[in-house]
This record gives sequence, C-alpha cells and structure tokens, in this order.
Amino acid sequence: MRALVQRVAWARVRVADEVVGEIGPGLCVLVGVAPTDDVATARLVADKVWHLRIFDDGTGAAQRSVADTTRSVLVVSQFTLYGDTRRGRRPSWVAAARPDHAEPLVAAVVERLGGLGADVATGRFGAHMRLALENDGPVTLLLEVGTSHGSDGGGR
Repeated sequence: MRALVQRVAWARVRVADEVVGEIGPGLCVLVGVAPTDDVATARLVADKVWHLRIFDDGTGAAQRSVADTTRSVLVVSQFTLYGDTRRGRRPSWVAAARPDHAEPLVAAVVERLGGLGADVATGRFGAHMRLALENDGPVTLLLEVGTSHGSDGGGR
C-alpha cells in the first residue's frame, strides 16, 4: 500500500459541485492499494500516518504528529499511485488493486484512523474528484507498507 501524505493548511475534495470532504490544518492522505495488500497493511498505514512526527513542536523541530495536533485527516483513494511509467507514454495500472479489493482497504484505513481518534474526512471511492489543498511547508512524504515492495512500515 502506498500513501502520499501532505501536511496541509486546508484541503477539500469535490465530486461534481458537491464538497464531499474538507479539513482545516492537518494531513491530506492519498491512498493507493496493491493486489497483495490486506487489512493488516491498511492498519499499518493508518498507524504510520497517525504517528508521523511532521508538525512543529513550537521550537522549530518536527516532533509532533497529527495525533498531537489537529487530529484532522482527509483520506482520498488514489489508484494512480501505482501507475508504472517506465515504458512508453501511457501509464500501466497493472500494479494497482482492482476496485473490489481496494475499496474495503481504503475504508479500513479510514476506520482505523477514526478508531485512533482522528477527525477523518474522505473523498468518494471511484468518483471523478477534484482535490484542492494548500500544502504547509511544503511537507510531502510517500509511505510504502506491505509485501509488494519489501517494507514492513517499521520506523526508527
């Protein structure tokens, strides 16, 4: 599973003319699912996002997590994180999970974050979405967790 995590001043996702998810300061998390991912992988991603120390502690050091600060997280499904552009001009999506496998795992990330105490907003799975955000820092990190790339999501 891949998660592109951005520290944001605000973020909002629209489907057509409807705002379906919106947060103020917090994290915007784009989640991509691989065919080998499972619920345990989703829980690891959520735990990693929740505890990432990328917020200022007041002394200029990034020592606080979203759990310690705003608790706001916007989660948006993003199968294109598994786009393979190594050959030709058209990305291949074969490394991305099928929707029937991916949707419950994105939901598991959301559920776990909520269980940890996050105020979670979401996009709408499978919809054409328009995401707007103001990146704070900017801080953007790519997390990779699971068997598809040899990472167990562990930290220092």
